[in-house]
Amino acid sequence: MLYSKVYIDAFGYELPPNVVTSDDLELRLEPLYKTLHFRKGQLETITGIRERRFWEPGFSMHTGAVMAGKKALEDSSITTADVGMLVYGGVCRDNLEPATACAVSEGLGLRPETQIYDISNACLGILNGMLQVANAIELGQIRAGLVVSCESARQIIDATIERLLKTADMEVFKKTIATLTGGSGAVAVVLTDGSLSSAGHRILGGVARNATAFHKLCVWGPDTGIPASGLHIMETDSAGVLKNGVALGVETFTAFRKELSWSNDQPDKIICHQVGSTHQQTILNAVGMPPARDFTTFQYLGNIGTVSLPVTAAIADEREFLRGDDLVGFLGIGSGLNCIMLGIQW
Repeated sequence: MLYSKVYIDAFGYELPPNVVTSDDLELRLEPLYKTLHFRKGQLETITGIRERRFWEPGFSMHTGAVMAGKKALEDSSITTADVGMLVYGGVCRDNLEPATACAVSEGLGLRPETQIYDISNACLGILNGMLQVANAIELGQIRAGLVVSCESARQIIDATIERLLKTADMEVFKKTIATLTGGSGAVAVVLTDGSLSSAGHRILGGVARNATAFHKLCVWGPDTGIPASGLHIMETDSAGVLKNGVALGVETFTAFRKELSWSNDQPDKIICHQVGSTHQQTILNAVGMPPARDFTTFQYLGNIGTVSLPVTAAIADEREFLRGDDLVGFLGIGSGLNCIMLGIQW
């Protein structure tokens, strides 16, 4: 897929107030560590994650998305009257129905003509939303759109720690350690056509690939508990996700360069979905990308699901890691397995 007039005009993000370190989680897991003869510091050593953030208990997802959306709109060249489409792409939602995007729309004061809906695709929700808005802009259906998300790790981490303490089982620990990397946050991305853009971050195009034979490697659910088919849990075959996810990533990256006619020395910079140190090192080695071209936030934000990649891009832009005319690759992968990569001329 190629685009001729789609731009990232602004980012906005909100980080929760409560910093939770890996040491904090291990303190709660101390009985398990004693049973399994673990040393303190294992969680950070294995994942590379020192800390993550939690919202206050009871915090609603639309509230975080509205906060991020307002920041993005304030930093953009458009007003709420220009927003032709609003997509909420988070894994975490306020209700089964209506769409969380409805509450976000009300909070932002969007006009009645705006298209409002949710997208759910594991950690790729924001990228899928960006493609939806980009397609509508390219077709001339809208001139601007907003993609938002808010994720919360507090509840699932609390439930996982309770389960680990109850079972004190090594196999359960292996299946749930990825859950303990989770973080929380909210993000928004404003996309516009060329006539409205002030930032000039042009989306050149991208590719999507899937390997759905591996859709059972990472599961979080049930979504609603209706029917009440079991405990609300998250389990991940971390080794399987890494092996098959990297294979899918390499396949997608090859197609990505071909689609955009980029050389083996491009892109200049990359922003990846934030999982942890092992995943970062493995994917960089696999696609032949030097670490100096990658910007990471997992060390202090953890894995915030759909929020991870765009908030990392926003922070990278703030810190001037991304510079004018850089060719930038957004490399996203999510449970399913699904992969989306976008190319941006910064």
